[in-house]
Amino acid sequence: MTTTVDARPLPAPGHGAVDFEQRVDFGRLRDYRLARARAALQASECGAFLLFDFYNIRYVTQTWIGGALGDKMTRYALLTRGGEPVLWDFGSAAKHHQLYSPWLLPENSRAGMLGLRGAIAPSAGLMESAVREIKGMLTDAGLAGQPVGVDIVEPPFLFEMQRQGLRVLDAQQLMLDARQIKSSDEITLLTQAAAMVDGVYQDIVEALKPGIRENEIVALANKRLYEMGSDQVEAINAVSGERCNPHPHNFSDRLIRPGDQAFFDIIQSYNGYRTCYYRTFSVGSATPSQRDAYTRAREWMDAAIATVGPGVGTDDVARVWPAATEFGFAGEMAAFGLQFGHGLGLGLHERPIISRLNSLTSPVEIEPGMVFALETYCPASDGFSAARIEEEVVITGQGAHVITKFPAQELFIANEY
Repeated sequence: MTTTVDARPLPAPGHGAVDFEQRVDFGRLRDYRLARARAALQASECGAFLLFDFYNIRYVTQTWIGGALGDKMTRYALLTRGGEPVLWDFGSAAKHHQLYSPWLLPENSRAGMLGLRGAIAPSAGLMESAVREIKGMLTDAGLAGQPVGVDIVEPPFLFEMQRQGLRVLDAQQLMLDARQIKSSDEITLLTQAAAMVDGVYQDIVEALKPGIRENEIVALANKRLYEMGSDQVEAINAVSGERCNPHPHNFSDRLIRPGDQAFFDIIQSYNGYRTCYYRTFSVGSATPSQRDAYTRAREWMDAAIATVGPGVGTDDVARVWPAATEFGFAGEMAAFGLQFGHGLGLGLHERPIISRLNSLTSPVEIEPGMVFALETYCPASDGFSAARIEEEVVITGQGAHVITKFPAQELFIANEY
């Protein structure tokens, strides 16, 4: 069994560029990610990858549009064997990339539009012309007739590719495999992102008093994260009192009351690299039932951290967690996501996923360079409280390094009476 390493912490340097410390080397980061994607393509039977998943697009082209435009399925990128990445984006964004993203050839940053998830009907012909352009580029590259790997796609675009004679294979599995081993720069960005949430939790415990609402905590967290440089706050879960069990995975306008148990999950990214970071608190005081639930959730967490490490199977980690029937659920599908681990990177849920639902029958060997979020949940005997803990760990050759630092070994009483 591999134990947690008690060594020098992984660096979480300041966000600015300085001349007196080696921090994130973004040129090296871009080279690493593109090389991993190229290697995945080379090892496949595909002649090219056509990417719509905006995390894969960022991984290959090193570009990003967030907010309302990031998920409209109208940005796409083509990576061919032996070729440079080509990106189709909103026209003004494409022009911006030409000016400020010199790693993309200017002619490879192109205006594109496919329909904004159906708002422009396929009958307008945008998809037909896009597929015709891509097919011509494949022919020019000597790849005519070779399969095209696609990660995610709208059905009309897939149908159009097939109509024009392109053979489509799954590229998402290959891209997720490429993304699961993080470079030192990616790990630094993940650690910087976790450090931001460390500070937000300090703000939360100072504000966590009777009379404040869950949504006010969410507002506080959003404000602080964007002030610290977050590029996307994907979600803040804020769950308190009788809402803790069963776990709703959201937030409401519920007023926090004395003696409530409350847990929060902060999901945000810094330079694209995400956090998934739960902490549980009691407000003012805690009951024996709440303390017992927390102790059990912590024991399950510590067992997972002690087990996870290079050469260990994800099934070995899943086995240290209780079966679903042991904490009140009918089966593993009903309890999925409560005793849980997932890769963390540009996406929130990357490879490998650790759960009794899938890992016992389809285990994956853990390797150095993987980064996980490990999550445990324990309902309290009072029937409505619950404890939720999450730690992010980086796997090195020596074991697991925890990069989420806000205290969680014991139940934290916020503003104790």
